[in-house]
Amino acid sequence: MKKIAVFTSGGDAPGMNACIRAVVRTAIFHGLEVYGITYGYDGMISGNIKRMHSHSVSNIIQRGGTILKSARSEEFRTKEGREKAYQQLKSLGIDGIVAIGGDGTFTGAKVFYEEYGIPTIGCPGTIDNDIYGTDYTIGFDTAVNTALEAIDKIRDTAAAHDRIFFIEVMGRDSGYIAVECGIGGGAEFVMVPETETDLKKVVKSLKNLRKSKSSSIIVVAEGDEEGNADLIMEKVKVKINDEDKEFKVTTLGHIQRGGNPTARDRVLASRCGMAAVEGLLNGEANCMAGVVNGDVAYTSFADCIGKTKPLKGDHLRLIEILSI
Repeated sequence: MKKIAVFTSGGDAPGMNACIRAVVRTAIFHGLEVYGITYGYDGMISGNIKRMHSHSVSNIIQRGGTILKSARSEEFRTKEGREKAYQQLKSLGIDGIVAIGGDGTFTGAKVFYEEYGIPTIGCPGTIDNDIYGTDYTIGFDTAVNTALEAIDKIRDTAAAHDRIFFIEVMGRDSGYIAVECGIGGGAEFVMVPETETDLKKVVKSLKNLRKSKSSSIIVVAEGDEEGNADLIMEKVKVKINDEDKEFKVTTLGHIQRGGNPTARDRVLASRCGMAAVEGLLNGEANCMAGVVNGDVAYTSFADCIGKTKPLKGDHLRLIEILSI
């Protein structure tokens, strides 16, 4: 193996730049040429591919987003699009690929490997922490801390006005951000896609909590089966039926994706990037480089895509106990 390429795809996540940096410098350390593909699979198809050097990744470890940009690619979903991508890589003599992204990125990488056989290793770049085969994903820790800072500030105003706040965080299919924010932010309730939300229980508990607490914080993952924070707030408000009580909604949205990555994300991203390159050199392919129980682990794309990463039951129980 003499030449590899790296790209980022899907939603951006803080720490992606740290991962790119690790890939580039590890490749150079091992005597490889390394190329950066801009705009993900779209860039692969259009040939937006440039040689990278050590100085190409200077002063980026602390930056959010991704210097290689990211884009969705409908064309790569087609066999014709993937053929174009393969021809672009073949023309440059690319021997291996590092794909930084989440479930969609790995799905594309798996199909591409099966069709053309270019060894590919993924790095788990997504704030949702929903990828099987790694304890944490790149960007998750930063997203939690960003959301938690906002929740702390909202709690101040909630307490000042005796309000009930419903705070929506990202998590279409996963409640990891909501759960950790709920624990760290002292939320009274957390609503996540993995468990069924009992609104009757929520209403009853809020009425009881009013005897000892003047304000409450409810953290809602955007993918909860009862709806988004606005819908849930309206349902609860009608059932409580108290004109003297104020109900407010705050949707944190894409603020959770931005910002300087935490130390934890920078270290995780660097470890995954190095492991991806060295995995390619050691014959690994069609898999993801993650960290499990503190050690680097390689998990097949089939497992990363096909297996669900469950929430930890004690986390949900911890919220219930500590909200009393």
